[in-house]
Amino acid sequence: VQLQASGGGLVQAGGSLRLSCVASDRAFSNYDMAWFRQAPGKEREFVAAIIWSGFKSDSVKGRSTISRDNAKNTLYLQMDNLEPEDTATYYCAASLSAYDGGSSRYTKSGEYHYWGQGTLVTVSS
Repeated sequence: VQLQASGGGLVQAGGSLRLSCVASDRAFSNYDMAWFRQAPGKEREFVAAIIWSGFKSDSVKGRSTISRDNAKNTLYLQMDNLEPEDTATYYCAASLSAYDGGSSRYTKSGEYHYWGQGTLVTVSS
């Protein structure tokens, strides 16, 4: 599957952005999907995931919402009340086996086999 991320940009602190990720595979609904981000000089980190079954998890409680529209083969990440620390390149990722129903391995980048090209989010103070 090919993934195309978009929606990044420059926003002031306290603002909002919605990132999108369009998948090329018609079987999009079967994939476990996630957003990761990587700030300059830092490791890639987990932001949020939404599993094919509907299970959701996010690391930025109360400020981000992950969702998917299977009819449009699209993954979203709504981010509100952005902070300068949220500045990073955001990547969408897909896997057919990231979630096992018990562990947190779906938060690990190595569990995802397909990656988008990244979209840059810059939050100014």
